[in-house]
Amino acid sequence: MRLKDKVAIITGGARGIGREIALKFAREGADIVIWDVNLEAAGATGKEIENLGRQALCGKVDVTNFTQVEESINKTLDKFKKLDILVNNAGITKDNLLLRMAESDWDAVININLKGTFNCTKAASKVMLKQKSGKILNIASIIGIIGNFGQANYAASKAGIIALTKTTAKELSSRGICVNAVAPGFIQTDMTAKLSPAVQEQMLKNIPMGKFGKPEDVANLCLFLASSDADYITGQTIIIDGGMVMV
Repeated sequence: MRLKDKVAIITGGARGIGREIALKFAREGADIVIWDVNLEAAGATGKEIENLGRQALCGKVDVTNFTQVEESINKTLDKFKKLDILVNNAGITKDNLLLRMAESDWDAVININLKGTFNCTKAASKVMLKQKSGKILNIASIIGIIGNFGQANYAASKAGIIALTKTTAKELSSRGICVNAVAPGFIQTDMTAKLSPAVQEQMLKNIPMGKFGKPEDVANLCLFLASSDADYITGQTIIIDGGMVMV
C-alpha cells in the first residue's frame, strides 16, 4: 500500500496506459480521479476502482480548456480535500508526413498533448504549493527524444512535455513537489494495435529485449515515481522501452 490514502488525478485514465495506472494506484491504496473525454469508459474504470475498495470520481474534461480543468480540480478538492498526485497522460496522434500534415492536425495534437499538460500542471500546482507536497508525472514518449517519420506534431508535443517537465521541476521542487516524465517505447495498447503487422515486426527488430511493453510496465514505473521511494527524484525523463533507445 505505497499510496495509502493518497488522491491521484489521471488524465486520459479511462483506457490503455491511463487505465492501468489508475488501477495500479488504487490497488496501492489511492483514491482516483479520472478525467477523460469518454465518460462512459471512465465510469467503467471507476467501477473497477470502487471494486478494489477505493473511491473514484470520474469527469468528462477537455484538458485544452483551462477553465474546465480548474473547475474539475475544485470538484476534486470538494470531495477529497487534497491532491497528492497528478498524472498527465491524456494524448492523441494524428500522423502524416510534414508536407501533407494539415494545420488542424498539428494544432489538435499540440493542444491536447502539450497545452493539456500545461493546463493541468498549472491548476494542480496551485494546490500542491499550498500543501508543500505533491507528485506530477508527465507521460512523454521516446518519439519526443528521437523523432519519427510522419509524427512531427506528436514528436514536438512530447519533446515539449520533456522540456516542460524540467522547467516545472526547477520551479516547484523547493516546495516539496517532484515533477518527472516517463517516456514509453512501443507499448501494447489499442492505439498501437492499429499498426500493420509489418510495421510491428519492424519495430520489434529494434528492441534489444525482443518484446513489446505492456501498460502494466509503465504503471509500475509510475507507481515508483508517485511513491515516497522516489522523493529525491525530480526533473528526470525515464525511458521504458526494452532498450530501444539508449541515451
